[in-house]
Amino acid sequence: MTALSHPAAPGPAGTPRPRTGRPTMAQVAEAAGVSPKTVSRVINGEPGVVATTAERVERAIAQLGYRHNHAAASLARGRTQDTVGLVIEGIAGRFYAELASGVEEVARAHGQQLLIASSEENPDRERETILALASRQVGGIIVVPRSGDHRYLRTELRSGLAVVFADRPPQRIKADYALVDNVAGAREGVTHLLRQGHRRIAFIGNELAVATSADRLEGYRQAHRDAGVDVDPALVVLGPTDVPSTEAALTRLATLPDPATAAFTQNSRLTMGAWRAIKQLDRPVALVGFDDFDLADVIDPPVTVVAQDPVELGRRAMHLLLRRIAHHNARHHHDILPTRLVVRGSGEIPPPRR
Repeated sequence: MTALSHPAAPGPAGTPRPRTGRPTMAQVAEAAGVSPKTVSRVINGEPGVVATTAERVERAIAQLGYRHNHAAASLARGRTQDTVGLVIEGIAGRFYAELASGVEEVARAHGQQLLIASSEENPDRERETILALASRQVGGIIVVPRSGDHRYLRTELRSGLAVVFADRPPQRIKADYALVDNVAGAREGVTHLLRQGHRRIAFIGNELAVATSADRLEGYRQAHRDAGVDVDPALVVLGPTDVPSTEAALTRLATLPDPATAAFTQNSRLTMGAWRAIKQLDRPVALVGFDDFDLADVIDPPVTVVAQDPVELGRRAMHLLLRRIAHHNARHHHDILPTRLVVRGSGEIPPPRR
């Protein structure tokens, strides 16, 4: 694995000195022409540093890409490496709450404290959050990623940071991860609809940049291929992320001249939007959603789902992180969890009205 390069610290005669790994405080001091103690005082905001000297130190920090390792500083003061981080898309919603509870359960059992941060579904925010945690936490980080490129973590991984990805795989680097078998789960859910006689099955999901959406669409396509049924591209809608946009999408698909008679939705939020649309239609549309949700079994009509276990997913991810912390150079491990089809209602195509 090749580390990301940092600008090399100049040697005594101004010649760049080749180096690898994370830049150190000593290298910042050398680049700025000051002592490491002065660099430490600037970083910690201590008084007594001349303004021009502080500016020179800050320029060197920026040029070298230096990040202060708060965890190492804690170790120097006698504290232990007993904290791990979890970066998720948001703190609201059942899936992330249950995943976090699984991580916390295992972390607590092994004497680890857990810090949870949100990337707010923004790749730039994800990067900022992970790197901020990397400068402070010594145990490791579990990431539910949104970014399409994680090469920015190469230097951190090379320097010893343990990182595990959950729910979605890393992009453009090798790392441990724990995932749900999204392809197989979607294939099973759509196969259920095909067996009920449906041939016009809509797929509503997020953009394909989201790995779970791409995998679940692949499962949808595989189910059609297995049944010898062509997929109508007009029935595949990518982009909705909330209830209103999904409701509008399914209403349109169910009122086409050759309408969808069933729908497969990528996650529980989209499932609820599809369910709302179905309630307003003058004819039934069968629905299967990926991921279970509260009241799915008692609403009318009840919703068949492809259920996953986010608590167990969190547990598996944390076990992988502990393994990586203990064995930094071990081979990468990939843990794939199965799903379970929960059938509620028949979903059969009703006979034509007389």
